[in-house]
Amino acid sequence: MMLTSIENKVRNEGSEGYDISRIVGEILDGWKVILSVCSIFLMLSICYVLFSTPVYKASAILQIEQNQGNAILNSLNQILPDSQPLTGPEISIIQSNMIASRVVSDLNLQTSIEPDYFPIFGRGWDRLFGVKRGSVEISDLFIEGTTTKNPQKLILTVIDKEHYKVEINDEEINGVVGNALISEGLTIKVDKISANVGATFVVKYLTKLRAANDLLNNLDVADQGKDSGILRVTFTGTDQNKIENILNKINESYVNQNVERQAAQDTKSLEFLKNQLPEVRNELDVAEDKLNEYRKKKDSVDLSLEAKSALDQLVNIDNQLNELTFKEAEISQLYTKEHPTYKSLLEKRKTLQQEEDTLNKKISSMPATQQGVLKLSRDVESGRAVYMQLLSRQQELNIAKNSAIGNVRIIDSAIVGVDPVKPNKILVVLMGLVIGLILSIGLIILRNALRIGLVSPQQLEDEGINVYASIPESTWLKRNIKNRSKGGHNSGDKNHALLAIDNPADMSVEAIRSLRTSLHFVMAEATNNILMISGSTENAGKTFVSANLAVLSAQAGKKVLIVDADMRKGTAHNLLGVEIKNGLSDILSGEKKLESVINRLENYNLDFITRGKIPANPSELLMSDRMQEFIEEIKSKYTLIIIDTPPVLSVTDAEIVGAYCGANMHVVRYDVNTLKEILLSRSKFQKSGSFLTGCVLNGITRRSSRYGYSYGYYGHNYSEVPD
Repeated sequence: MMLTSIENKVRNEGSEGYDISRIVGEILDGWKVILSVCSIFLMLSICYVLFSTPVYKASAILQIEQNQGNAILNSLNQILPDSQPLTGPEISIIQSNMIASRVVSDLNLQTSIEPDYFPIFGRGWDRLFGVKRGSVEISDLFIEGTTTKNPQKLILTVIDKEHYKVEINDEEINGVVGNALISEGLTIKVDKISANVGATFVVKYLTKLRAANDLLNNLDVADQGKDSGILRVTFTGTDQNKIENILNKINESYVNQNVERQAAQDTKSLEFLKNQLPEVRNELDVAEDKLNEYRKKKDSVDLSLEAKSALDQLVNIDNQLNELTFKEAEISQLYTKEHPTYKSLLEKRKTLQQEEDTLNKKISSMPATQQGVLKLSRDVESGRAVYMQLLSRQQELNIAKNSAIGNVRIIDSAIVGVDPVKPNKILVVLMGLVIGLILSIGLIILRNALRIGLVSPQQLEDEGINVYASIPESTWLKRNIKNRSKGGHNSGDKNHALLAIDNPADMSVEAIRSLRTSLHFVMAEATNNILMISGSTENAGKTFVSANLAVLSAQAGKKVLIVDADMRKGTAHNLLGVEIKNGLSDILSGEKKLESVINRLENYNLDFITRGKIPANPSELLMSDRMQEFIEEIKSKYTLIIIDTPPVLSVTDAEIVGAYCGANMHVVRYDVNTLKEILLSRSKFQKSGSFLTGCVLNGITRRSSRYGYSYGYYGHNYSEVPD
């Protein structure tokens, strides 16, 4: 066939792979699925936006100033002149359990109180409709058995402003506001009730670790810029007032610990100086005595200018080394020897020691008397400088300890944004659409990948089965049936649309005309003029094809008889507008003669025999001698006889009728009937002694992913030319 060969060529060209154009076509074909799924996800995302609890963010700004430490560390900038505040350790301190635990204790965050909302939607429903459930203040709570993973809870019901009821472990206990309620495994003190009578609240008791972890999960600290020393601290939550109080308390606790840490450092330094001062003073006295004795012994020897210069340099180096010693004592409490600050200190000490060695070599070339005086003078001057330095720093530390302010200050206290940060309504809705789109496309691709119905004549011809026509689905008929259903008509209506008469220019009718032409040559070579129209399953469209083919054949001038041989569920009488009175079953049972059951349809110019009354044994009637007599009688009176049979895979009637027919045309429903069903039908015909002449692919839908019927002249509509 020309149409089949064209489609075969097209299919062969596109069968090399599951190309992009085919995928795009399948997606376009599934626009209804995409629209439905996207609509569902859109509604879900809108419901989420409406009912989810808004999350707000409170933010504050802290400044970490250059760490003054104490007087001993005041000159660290001489070692690291470009040093900046180290914000990394400070961020870790803010996010530590030490700070979180302080806040939990100060604000009683181990006690969680929430109204007893309806699950999932209750909180959002109350918010949307402005329902206020009030509040309860609890200052003391303990429930035995609470763990970090499984906090214990109770239900508190308001009796009146001064009384309440607690339900825990299937036990009810009444309490009074302001008085501690102590029971086995339970301690609770309600300070205030601001709720209506009958209001219920869910009260949970969290461990301190669980409460601290929950707090830290909502806390975020970020450096505002590299080495800027400015930190932005943020805290998120659903209660605007609560998160503001929590963030302010976090900042306060951090600043307090910073001051405490500074004071502790000063205290340690004072203790160190208190121990060192007596020793240094004693060493200074000893050095002075030795110098005086040496001068008396040598008759008051004076130093030369060169020796005085060397002495000044040595004393200066000793002073710097002493300062480094003090700094090292303090730094060793803060850093390890691998820290850059500690390394820099050690490098400076090494440099000073090298300078000292150079001066000592120079002094060694001086006279012995000069060397002796210089050495003793050096001990006195160095000891005096150290002693005075320690006294000065002791005073500085006392002042610093009594006026410690730390190196942290709050630039901006907690400020809560007016608009919630979560959920992002636009983003959530867009994500819902994207997820719906992705899921629907996935479903379409999966559905098409699992598709087993026949979608091309080539699939049948590959098995040696000829395809005589490809009939597209009639959109006009589909719309007509839908409109009639809305109007209250049913499938048994006599005025049911017959497409070949009601819309002769329809593409489906054109395809059946093509079938009529093909059958003209087939019937010319057949053993008789009887054509059986069969199908593998119900709803293949064999009755539709039979009725319209009969009408078109009659219009071509043939004397046509159509017989409804489906004596169980035949519906050809509905399509042709004939009432069931007498029919084939009456003839085969011997109750009626042929002439009395033939219905002459003048409008269609053909004769029709209905199925008749539903018999108890249709198959036996078809195998009877009367069936053979009936066939012999009618085939001599008509040019073309079309017999509409029941589904092949359901009953054996079609196999029996097939033995009397010269041709057997099998109707295959597009994308419904499978190749396996067709092959099984052909096998059943062969076993019964009949054969399958060919197939008609019916109900092809226009799809972007398939070639369907969009080839040849079927791509155009015919219309009558007005006179």
